[in-house]
Amino acid sequence: MNPAVSIVMSVYNDAAVLPDTIESILRQEEAAFELIAIDDGSTDGSGGILDRAAADDDRIRVIHSGNRGLTRQLIAGCAAARAPYIARHDAGDLSAPGRLLQQRALLDANPNLAFVSCWTQFAGPELEPMWVMKGTGVAVEPVDILNPAQKHGVTDGPTHHGSVMFRRDAYERAGGYRAEFYYGQDWDLWYRLASIGRFQIVPDVLYTARVTPSSISGTNRAAQEILAELSRAALLARLRGEPEAPILARAAAIRPSRRAGRASRARGLYFIGEALRRNGDARARSYFAEAIRSWPSPRIVAGWLRARRR
Repeated sequence: MNPAVSIVMSVYNDAAVLPDTIESILRQEEAAFELIAIDDGSTDGSGGILDRAAADDDRIRVIHSGNRGLTRQLIAGCAAARAPYIARHDAGDLSAPGRLLQQRALLDANPNLAFVSCWTQFAGPELEPMWVMKGTGVAVEPVDILNPAQKHGVTDGPTHHGSVMFRRDAYERAGGYRAEFYYGQDWDLWYRLASIGRFQIVPDVLYTARVTPSSISGTNRAAQEILAELSRAALLARLRGEPEAPILARAAAIRPSRRAGRASRARGLYFIGEALRRNGDARARSYFAEAIRSWPSPRIVAGWLRARRR
């Protein structure tokens, strides 16, 4: 029997957090799913973890690959999907047991919906609660979100890449993920999905996104921001009936920097510590202390001192 939902997840050196992610997926109340996990050339044993999980549960399909980056692996994973609905998931993140069931119910009930999301809890490396992303509130009902007059071109949108489920036929009609976007591949796709169908958010925290120092370190922030602007530029070009080719060529030329020094890691640790401090979480102190050990800048020291005064 073909699954109702295909979960597509790319994995790269996530061995420390991968078991928790797999467990959260296998606890889904929606039993008719497949997990397509692509090992993106991991060197830390992640591939073995995936293989052992697949041996224990035939709903898991593992694709081993060289390191090609997230976008290309998502293209491969979505091409391998057999279900009418595709759900994204990131390694290290968690889905609540009812996530797939509730999102599938929305798509089942409204054929005009192209994609759905849910509220996302952003959490620290040890799953310390940081903040909840709920969107603007416009999409609690099915809505056409495209609006070029808005700063980001939409009135609402997904709260996290991994929180989304979309129709496979809508994905294919929209052209799928595009390899030109090393970063920002999600919003480039959301804009195109929004042009052919409506969007809705489940008003409940069904997804937890783990924030790590490397994920928000700023090493490639400039590239990410440029690609975000290019995805919006491509949207506006389509709306004006202009060619996208020059924009896609610019996007294809932007690739990540491989440099990630102590200062970059310290910025990530500081970001997490500050989010926890604002929540009154005493665990902020350990992140500030580690940031100081990595790169004792005045800003980081000031954050550590604020956390100590609480």
